[in-house]
Amino acid sequence: MARKKRQIPEQFKAPVREEKNKVVYQDEFQTGVTQKVEDFSRQFEGKGKNVLYALAAVAVLGVLIGIFYIYNRRSNNASQTALGKAIEISQRKVSDAPVPAGSSEQVFKTERERADASIREFQAVVDKFGNPVEDKAKYFIAVNRLVVDRPAAVQELEGLSKTSGEVGTLSKFALAQAKNDDGKLDEAAALYQELAKLDNSILAKDTINFELAKIYEKQGKTDEAADLYFNIAKPASEAKDLDDKPIPMSTTAREAKEKLEALNPEKAKEIKTVEPPMSPMRRPPVQTTSGQNQTLTF
Repeated sequence: MARKKRQIPEQFKAPVREEKNKVVYQDEFQTGVTQKVEDFSRQFEGKGKNVLYALAAVAVLGVLIGIFYIYNRRSNNASQTALGKAIEISQRKVSDAPVPAGSSEQVFKTERERADASIREFQAVVDKFGNPVEDKAKYFIAVNRLVVDRPAAVQELEGLSKTSGEVGTLSKFALAQAKNDDGKLDEAAALYQELAKLDNSILAKDTINFELAKIYEKQGKTDEAADLYFNIAKPASEAKDLDDKPIPMSTTAREAKEKLEALNPEKAKEIKTVEPPMSPMRRPPVQTTSGQNQTLTF
């Protein structure tokens, strides 16, 4: 069965470089990465050991790949170009379907085959260039190695997680996910706790605390989990924009409220949500004579 090619979200795509004006890169990491983490967390949540480690590793890679993609566009030097080539290989499609006639697209038959090819490319970057691309390449080697040699990958992530900057933070997050998948909940919780204490983290604190709360649930620490869910959902329910209008709750905040309702219904009642006003261009669904919902638009 064909698998879809991993796509880069729009917020991770590099701005078009103009000849006369220097490009100003805005920090969009937290927003984009948070959404990817949420998407993959929902995909694998509740499946436990039935989820193959390889799939979990692919999820980790998919969550964070856009961050380094934008890095490699900040310069045209040889090291960035080499890193970009390796990243592109790690994104190529995996499919067991035949490649269409005349297509020049490289397609891998298995996740392992793609991971092996990616590791070779990233290792070439490490061997030839120094930092700042060297540490980024080592990170990608580690997350790709989760597919082919999990113990070695975990060891590499442990080393990288002790470094500073974005590589250290993302390596620690990937390591926490790996520990969670391995059933080492205490170790995973400790890593998430460390990440939650960081200032100006590349990952949103709500995302980190949501993952930590899910571990607390698994450990039977329902009060601790409920407190975290509450502290995620409550501020989000009260957030307003510059015009004093309510801001829609994020996916993480909505799911935190739902989980809180299951764990502590009384505490969940303290969270009052206000839906933002409906756009005048859209109207609520109306039921037709056939019994089907139909949305009226103008």
